[in-house]
Amino acid sequence: MLTIDIPNLAALPAAAQQVRDALPGHSIVCFEGEMGAGKTTFIKELCRSLGVADEVSSPTFSLVNEYRDAQNQPIYHFDFYRLDDPREAEGIGALEYFDSGYLCLIEWPSRIEALLPPDRLLITLTVTGLETRELKIES
Repeated sequence: MLTIDIPNLAALPAAAQQVRDALPGHSIVCFEGEMGAGKTTFIKELCRSLGVADEVSSPTFSLVNEYRDAQNQPIYHFDFYRLDDPREAEGIGALEYFDSGYLCLIEWPSRIEALLPPDRLLITLTVTGLETRELKIES
C-alpha cells in the first residue's frame, strides 16, 4: 500500500503521476471516497497525465464516459453512485468494458462489487481538511 498526502490542488499532478506509475498491470482502477472527496477531480488529473485532450466529467447520469489517451486508446470512466442494483451495470455492458483490457476508472465501485474482477487497483481518497486529501493505493 502506498499513501500520498495531497496538501492542495496544486499537488494533484504529482499525485496523479504516482498513480499512473502504479497502473501497469491493472486495467481496473476503483476510486472510493465520500461524496466530495475529489474522486472526479482526481480522475480528471489522471486522465490529463495520460494525454486525454477531451473534457473529463462525471458520468453520473450516463454511467460511463469514454475518452482517448495519447495513444488513441480508450479509457472508460464509470460512476455507479446512482445505481440501485448491479444488474443496471450489467445492462450497459460493464462486464464487457471490464474484460476489454482497456483502462476502466470506476467511481463508487462498492455498488457493483460482485461484478468486479479480483485483480484491480483500489484508490481511496480521504478528506483530511478543507483542501487536503490522503490518497491510498492498494492492489
